Amino acid sequence: MKHCTRRVRSLKVVLLAFVALFCCVPFVADAAPKFSLKLGHAVAEENAYHYGALKFKERVEAKTNGDVHIDVFPNNQLGTGERDLLEGLQLGTVDIYVGSTGPMGGFEKRFLLFDFPFLFKDKKHVYSVLDGEIGQHILSLLDAKGMRGLAWMENGFRNLTNAKRVINGVSDVKGLKIRTMENKVHMAMWRNLGVDPTPMAWSEVFTALQQGTIDGQENPIPVIYTSKLYEVQKHLTLTRHVFSPAMIVVAKAAFDSLPEEYRKIFEEAAQEAALYERSVCDKMENDFIDDLKENGMEVTTPDLAPFQEACKSVYEEFRGELGEDAKLLDQIIAAGKE
Repeated sequence: MKHCTRRVRSLKVVLLAFVALFCCVPFVADAAPKFSLKLGHAVAEENAYHYGALKFKERVEAKTNGDVHIDVFPNNQLGTGERDLLEGLQLGTVDIYVGSTGPMGGFEKRFLLFDFPFLFKDKKHVYSVLDGEIGQHILSLLDAKGMRGLAWMENGFRNLTNAKRVINGVSDVKGLKIRTMENKVHMAMWRNLGVDPTPMAWSEVFTALQQGTIDGQENPIPVIYTSKLYEVQKHLTLTRHVFSPAMIVVAKAAFDSLPEEYRKIFEEAAQEAALYERSVCDKMENDFIDDLKENGMEVTTPDLAPFQEACKSVYEEFRGELGEDAKLLDQIIAAGKE
């Protein structure tokens, strides 16, 4: 019965998302598009990113009356991991990227601003920052890197899973080998906690967990569930250590090739898709914790204060890399206290 309940609940999430996405799609004439673009992301079709990508495609195609066509390529079809996809934007092999900001620090250091541990109090705090002046300023930095940032989506707060033991405190994570994104702030955080951080392409993670090459990984709840990590991980710890923003980014060359009216449509469609994706991600995050429990994962919520204390030095270690924008870090912290 529990298994059936889980399946029904999960199917509801998927069905509701598709109903909301396609119930109001207007008729578009069957004519050859003037512009054909490729959108790539790194995760499965069940992930909220994919729903956001489909919504963006739908809104652009509808608003341009079919003059712009977007093909969506999920599951790393256009590259091995998010860094590959971002490089593809610069090389011209990918036109649009939907994905996390995790690898972005390798292209523009000031994107590290959002990677500091335990920076955001809750999602209200997150979006007061991302949708405000700070978030728009950070997006604008991509222009110099051959990319155009259109909107902020989300992947949710990241949490730790492992196959070895229950995590009740900092001492329990020591010695674990944990897969991380290729992000030096994230890696420094885990080192401070006594973990061996191991960067690895997402496409390799399930097999590595299955074979015991790594002990665990860290990701938001929707990714943990839709990737079926409960099959190879026993323990889920709700650490909420980093909020993982996501973006809709278009190659600047592709964006600049569009007529001005279509560029405006891209910006409008991206905002609509981002709000929609956030709502899907919220629902998944709320529902999937129960589903993970029903699939055998033991879920714990430790006292986070010792974790936060252990990670304080990360702020001083990387503050200097933000340059004159280091002051934004203090503004974000202050906003969380309002």
